[in-house]
Amino acid sequence: MNYLLVVNLLWAFSFSLIGQYLAGQVDSDFAVLARVAVAALVFLPMICWRGLPSRLIAGFWLAGALQFGVTYLCLYRSFSVLTVPEVLLFTVLTPIYVTLLEDALVGRFNRWALLAAAVAVGGGVLIRFQPLAGDFLWGFLLLQLANATFAAGQVLCRRLLVQYPTELPLYRFFGHFFLGALVLVLPSFLIFGDAGRLPQTAVQWGVLLWMGLFATALGLFWWVKGSTQVDAGTLAVMNELHVPLGLLVNLLIWNRDADLAKIALGGSVIMLSLWINRVGRRQGAVC
Repeated sequence: MNYLLVVNLLWAFSFSLIGQYLAGQVDSDFAVLARVAVAALVFLPMICWRGLPSRLIAGFWLAGALQFGVTYLCLYRSFSVLTVPEVLLFTVLTPIYVTLLEDALVGRFNRWALLAAAVAVGGGVLIRFQPLAGDFLWGFLLLQLANATFAAGQVLCRRLLVQYPTELPLYRFFGHFFLGALVLVLPSFLIFGDAGRLPQTAVQWGVLLWMGLFATALGLFWWVKGSTQVDAGTLAVMNELHVPLGLLVNLLIWNRDADLAKIALGGSVIMLSLWINRVGRRQGAVC
């Protein structure tokens, strides 16, 4: 679980950095492409092409295309039709998708894991909820696709590493994940990107470099590695922990107004979901 906690901290900082220095200033397709390109460059010198099951390699390409490619292209586009509070609210459903997809892959239904995920979503809603306004159906659908593909990518990586064990360490073939993402994000920038909105300042370039190295390269690597060390219910709950952490980072560093009572209440509910999942594991409640 330590890997997942560290990544949540990294991603908590990422939300504030994007909001402060990139959103509305740098072309979103380029920002996604830059993150993937930097991460790919980190792992390409170590990448292994031989001695690995072909399904493992193909699966990582697919997972990268889903978990980073589709997810982030949809996420950035949702901002064109949604307010920030609406975006935040509609992203809290990821734990439910993780639980349902994991159960579908193994052919079972774990009611305790689903309950824990639902409670975690409730905690996220308590923290993020704002009254909805305007035409948000299209944005809602975009974000549900983003939630589902982010969940599908991490569940797929988790299952691949279990089904195709290899003596090679993960970092030797994790570059395939980002190559899969490049298959989508590079054409997207070439077709839809605005070359007139590239980064203009050293700070913007620095933020993109930080995002590529830490939030993307190390963050996704540790997330996939950590996902194999926990059960599906805990993985689902960890998908919600960035909510209180992100708000606290934004409050402490940029002094933005935040309802500390809501953060505390929602964070407590998320921690309660971890306890519920632990109880379910002890009882082995699978039906």
